[in-house]
Amino acid sequence: MRGALSAMEPPWVRRFDDPAREWRRLFSEVFGTFLLVLVAAGADVVAAVSHGAVGRNAAVTAPALMVLAVILFMGTVSGAHLNPVVSLAFALRREFPWRRVPGYVAAQMVGAALACLVLAALFGRVGLLGATVPGAGITDVQAVVVEALLTLGLVSTILGTASGAQNVGPLSAVAVAGYIALAGLWASPISGASMNPVRSLGPELVRLDFAHVWVYLVGPLAGALAAVGGAHLLRGPGGDPTARRAAEGTLDELARNVIVAAAHAGGAPPPPDDPTSAAIR
Repeated sequence: MRGALSAMEPPWVRRFDDPAREWRRLFSEVFGTFLLVLVAAGADVVAAVSHGAVGRNAAVTAPALMVLAVILFMGTVSGAHLNPVVSLAFALRREFPWRRVPGYVAAQMVGAALACLVLAALFGRVGLLGATVPGAGITDVQAVVVEALLTLGLVSTILGTASGAQNVGPLSAVAVAGYIALAGLWASPISGASMNPVRSLGPELVRLDFAHVWVYLVGPLAGALAAVGGAHLLRGPGGDPTARRAAEGTLDELARNVIVAAAHAGGAPPPPDDPTSAAIR
């Protein structure tokens, strides 16, 4: 029976299941992070070009809405991490394989840098190219503490809504986007409310200005580690199957469900050892 099902699989499904085709997930992370940074950094760039036509409220809401869209339209492919500390947090929770973390981080960095290169090519290096820097009169220490606190809330929201205990399905995207907008609305004048190392590194790599970059590496990392600790206190050591599906993406699983359902509809019972069988009973 398994051999018959395998023969029914279209080539794209077999290719996606092949570990050698990890490029699908990596492309998803490049593309999603590109879109996020294009909007997040682009808001400052367009504000500079248009002499302030993009206000602060719009600048912090736009990336939140982009995250919402990205999670909904391709979260099933890669999990739509878009942020190295999210990949790290899922791995520490045993809900994402460590072997994939370096590739995800590299893909996210590429996406962020590409977005900033596009902005620089279109508009020049105006508006600090969307760089996140401490606000006027704010020290690096103040900014790093704020970034840690903001990231604590963001990663806690992501881990919590992905878990089986609080899973809300597609509404998790709304929770994450809502938190990003909320964090930006109250804290962007302090630190820029980055919460994402590659979002901050992208503009700095193009500008070659790393004066405050440590703030946006140390702060989000500390916040993510604290969020993992909080998740352990709230829900135990991790390894939740629901969170694992959210972190890794479910396109493989959905494809198998369609194939098994088609075979079942044709009169062939699903194989008893196939974990996707339960989804169609």
